[in-house]
Amino acid sequence: MTDDIPLHRNTPIPAVGVVCFNSAGEVLLIKRAKPPRLGEWSIPGGRVEWGETTPAAALRELREETGVEAELVGLIDVIDGIFTGQTSEQVTRHYILVDYVARYISGAPKAGDDASEARFVPLDTLPAYNLWDPTVRVIEAGRAKLTL
Repeated sequence: MTDDIPLHRNTPIPAVGVVCFNSAGEVLLIKRAKPPRLGEWSIPGGRVEWGETTPAAALRELREETGVEAELVGLIDVIDGIFTGQTSEQVTRHYILVDYVARYISGAPKAGDDASEARFVPLDTLPAYNLWDPTVRVIEAGRAKLTL
């Protein structure tokens, strides 16, 4: 058996997400500039690169998408992001999302990389951002982890 076998195109893609809170208890959101979920609000995150740990990927994606530096506090959850086509139920993308909670350290949020907007928002305004249900759940779970 060899270690250099290419991945099959239907292999799930490992990815990370970061639920980052500032000292006011606001959560950092980005508006997605690329598929999947183009134009929708979400938490910062993206693909894990070859040879990169998931915590390192989480901090890198946070920095690239928002310019924000943070400290990871812990793992929130691992979620399957399975997306289908608009006209069929055929799976078009499958991400394994490893979501972390983080405390803001520095940097003014500004869109970069795969984001068209980035901002801290109060938790009571989340309904206005029409977030994906699993995203709302990880934000709530992340907040609970910070208050333990």
